Amino acid sequence: MASLSLALTHPLVITTTPFAPFPKKQNQLVGFVRRFSCKASSPSEGGSSKFDRRDMLIGLGGLYGVAGLASDPLASATPIVAPDLSKCHKLKDPPEFPPVDPADVKCCAPFSTKGAIDFTPSRPSGKSRIRPAAQWLHHDELAKYKKAVELMKALPEDDPRNFIQQAKVHCAYCNGAYDQVKSPSDQYIQVHNSWLFFPFHRWYLYFHEKILGKLIGDPTFSLPFWNWDDPSGYTIPTIFDDPTSSLYDENRNQTHLPPTIIDLNYTETDDGHPSKPPLPDPEQIASNHYTMYRQMVHCKIGTLFFGNPYRTGSPPSPGAGSIENVPHSPVHVWTGDSNRRANGEDMGHFYSAGRDPVFYSHHANVDRMWNIWKTLPGPKRVDISDPDYLNSSFVFYDENAQLVSVKVGDSLDSRKLGYVYEDVPIDWLKYKPKATKSKIVKMLRKHGIARADDVNIIPLSQFPITLDKTVKTVVERPKKSRSKFEKEDEEEVLVIQGIDFANNVAVKFDVYINDEDDEAISGPENSEFAGSFATVPHNPEGGHNIKTELNLGISELLEDIGADDDDKVVVTLVPKSGLGKVKIDGIKIDFIS
Repeated sequence: MASLSLALTHPLVITTTPFAPFPKKQNQLVGFVRRFSCKASSPSEGGSSKFDRRDMLIGLGGLYGVAGLASDPLASATPIVAPDLSKCHKLKDPPEFPPVDPADVKCCAPFSTKGAIDFTPSRPSGKSRIRPAAQWLHHDELAKYKKAVELMKALPEDDPRNFIQQAKVHCAYCNGAYDQVKSPSDQYIQVHNSWLFFPFHRWYLYFHEKILGKLIGDPTFSLPFWNWDDPSGYTIPTIFDDPTSSLYDENRNQTHLPPTIIDLNYTETDDGHPSKPPLPDPEQIASNHYTMYRQMVHCKIGTLFFGNPYRTGSPPSPGAGSIENVPHSPVHVWTGDSNRRANGEDMGHFYSAGRDPVFYSHHANVDRMWNIWKTLPGPKRVDISDPDYLNSSFVFYDENAQLVSVKVGDSLDSRKLGYVYEDVPIDWLKYKPKATKSKIVKMLRKHGIARADDVNIIPLSQFPITLDKTVKTVVERPKKSRSKFEKEDEEEVLVIQGIDFANNVAVKFDVYINDEDDEAISGPENSEFAGSFATVPHNPEGGHNIKTELNLGISELLEDIGADDDDKVVVTLVPKSGLGKVKIDGIKIDFIS
C-alpha cells in the first residue's frame, strides 16, 4: 500500500542525466491503423525512502525516440501551419458572459513587421535545467520566480513579453483568433482536443520560461511544476497563495485554497457547485492515485495519449488524449472561480487561464506527464512520426521580443530544449484499479445478451441520444479471447462517437463497462470505470456546436473484470456536467495498432 503521507520534505535530486528505469524500447515506425467493426453502432533530503526507486526515477526526461505511432498512409501533407498574426481577429470562441473588462477578450498579440525567424536548437551545454516541484521550491528559487513575474507584469502593455500579453497567447490559440492558413474549408486553429495539445503547450512554456529568465538575468531559471499527481503536491502550491506576491491571483475558487486536496476527476454542476460531497482526505488521495494510473498506465497507444490527428482543413477538436481529458481539464475547472466569476475565470476558461501564474506550473506538470509516459513499459509508448504532426508549426515571441517559428518535431525531447524535471516519487504506479463482481456480467453470461426491461438498456439503434440521464447500452465486440501477442499488437478501444455540445459550459460524463450499479456510483478505484470525457468551457460564436469523440483503451480493463471472452459488454454513460446539453451519435469498439 502506498504511503498517504502529506509531508513536504524535499527529496534528493540524484542526477540530471535522463535515463529510463525500464528496459530500453526499440524506436520503431508504427502505422496508426484503426480497424472498424462491421457491427458498430449506428449513426529527497530528509524524505521517506519507502518507495520503489524505479517509481521515483521515471519522472526524469529521457531516452525518447522521434519515431512513433501515427503515420496515416492516406493523409496528404497538410500540417497545421503557424498563423499569420497580422490577420488575428475577434474570437470565434469567446466566453459566454462578458468579462469584467471587455479588453480581456482582445487577444491579438502585438504584430511585428520584422517577421519570424526559424527556431534553432541550442547546442547542449552538458547540463540541463531542472524544473523543480513547486511544493519543495527553495527560498532563493522562489524569490527569483516572484521577481521575474513582477518584472514581466511591469513591462509596457504593448510588449509581447508582458504578462497579460503572454496570457493572450493562450487566449488567441485556444479561442479561435487565428484562421488555419490555406484551409480549403475556412477553419480556425484550436490547439486543444487533438495531437497538438502537448507540443503547443511545451513550446508556450519554453518561451515563457526563457522570458522570465532573461528579465532576472538568469539563463538557468526554471519554472516550478505543480506536482498534483503526488500527495505532497495535492493542494494549490502555497507559493501561489500569498496575496502580496506577484504569483497570486484572486480569481481562484476560495473553497479550494490550501489545505484543500484537489480532486483530479473533479466535476461541477451547471451552477458551479461540486457534483458530489468532498471525500475524506485519505479516500481522495487514493482516488487521485487510481485516476493517474488509469490515465497513464492503461493508455498504451500513442493516439490514446496524445489525441487524434488534426490537419489543415479539419474542423477543430477531433478528440483529446487521456491526460488532456483528465486530469488536465478537471484541474482547470477545480482551480477557477466558478462561484464568483461568470465564466469560471481565471483557470476555468481558456481565454483567461493564462492570467493565473499557477497555469504555467499546472501545464509544466502536464508536460512532465509526456516525459513519464514514454518511460513506462510498452513497445508503443513512443512519439508520433506522422509528418503532418512533426511539421505542424506555431509562432511565439522569445526573450528578446523576436518572433520565432517553431515546429512540433523540435519539441519531442525536453532535453534538447535544455530541461528535465526534478525526480519525485510516483506512488500512483502502484494503484491498479480493483475488479468487482458485476451482476450485469453474470446476466450477460447467463442469457447471452442483456434484456432491456431488466437493466434499462437503450439499444444502439436508438442513437443519437441526448445525455440527460444515465444511459446503458450493449456494444458488440468484433474480437474476443485475444492472445497476449494480439493485445500487444492492437489495443481494444471503446469509441464514444459524435459527442456534440456547445462549449459554453464545462461538460463531463463518466464511462463504465459492465458496472452493476444503475447509478454507476463507483469511481476510478474500480476496474469497471473506463474513464471520463471532460472539457474546459469556451463558447463558440453564434452558438455553433463542435463534434468530437472519446477513445478509451479497454484491453486491460476487460481482463480485470473477467469479460475478455464475452461477445458483448454493457456500456454506461453517466452525465456529470452539462446535463441534457450533450448528444452522443453512437458507441462502438475499434482496434488500434
